[in-house]
Amino acid sequence: MPEKVIDSLSFIKSHWTAWWILGVAHERVQSWRSFYLRYSVVVNVLFTVGYPLHLGLSLFSNRSLTEDILNLTTFVTCLACSAKTLLYAYNIGKVARIEHLLRLLDKRVSGMQQRAIYGQVKLKLRTILYVFIGIYMPLALFAELSFISKKERGLMYPAYFPFDWLHSTRNYYIANVYQIVGISFQLAQNYVNDCFPAVVLCLISSHVKMLYSRFDDIGRDPSIDAEKQLEDCITDHKRLLEIFQCMEGFMSLPMFVQFTVTALNLCISVASVVFFVSEPMARTYFIFYATAIQLQIYPSCYYSTDNEYWFGRLHYAAFSCNWPDQDRTFKRKMMIFVERSLMPSTAVAGGMLRVNVDTFFATLKMAYSLFTIIIQMR
Repeated sequence: MPEKVIDSLSFIKSHWTAWWILGVAHERVQSWRSFYLRYSVVVNVLFTVGYPLHLGLSLFSNRSLTEDILNLTTFVTCLACSAKTLLYAYNIGKVARIEHLLRLLDKRVSGMQQRAIYGQVKLKLRTILYVFIGIYMPLALFAELSFISKKERGLMYPAYFPFDWLHSTRNYYIANVYQIVGISFQLAQNYVNDCFPAVVLCLISSHVKMLYSRFDDIGRDPSIDAEKQLEDCITDHKRLLEIFQCMEGFMSLPMFVQFTVTALNLCISVASVVFFVSEPMARTYFIFYATAIQLQIYPSCYYSTDNEYWFGRLHYAAFSCNWPDQDRTFKRKMMIFVERSLMPSTAVAGGMLRVNVDTFFATLKMAYSLFTIIIQMR
């Protein structure tokens, strides 16, 4: 039975498809490049810039408190989504380096144990995909149901348009088509913005586990040069650290934006359900919304913590190999590696917040603190 091909890049093909649609994959476009650049400018002006702008121009000037709250939460989310998209687009060149290093690490996967670890990646990444589908589908569904259930003419999201959509059927359809297409564009942006870091961090974690297994095998087979095995493992470690650093630089500012927005919107959503919103469909929407914004950051925080844990265990792997039977040169190289592996590898958002599970719960605590302030103000 032929062995399965190891291809970590297959897990990020969907992200490149999304980036192509969003107009930020200009580095991958070879033919029709000038046409694609024009397309990129048009769609990003219309939706990346225009969509949060048309929501922001209507802040606190709507017909009801429910519409004001819906307008505020949607505006903050879309503004953060657009900001993250522009930051990722600016650093999109780092993805090519990450892919190159993943290809090199894929070539090093061998043996049943390492392939078993790789086999578990598919299940994990499928779970990540289902989590994000589970976030966006109900949210879009209840937003649409809330819109359909309105008794009078209205928009999916309260917003400003430079024309009278309320008394003109043509303008009403134009406004709603723009909002439907725009929110689909924003959902695609959110998918790639939130899913890509989690996927890459999961791949890094899996490759660190496979490196742990390779360290454990050093010196077991007398026919294989143990020192060469050690040097190859040290090279793998350097590549993993480089991928991790590239990924940290790629997601640092976007994750900082997401942490801030999550705390604010979670507070507003819970306060809306408890105090302000009475319509059943709107309350259901805000309940799903409050759940969704938490799940946006949890996978990245979880796998970043997993990376921190497995990077921190590599020095145990070095000492689990058959090092007592090796020569002094081998032991010297191993000690240098152990000293390097003791340095913590933790992703930091915005140079201030560690991207891990502790920060996820700290974000929830911040939202609760803001919520208590609202209670006191009432």
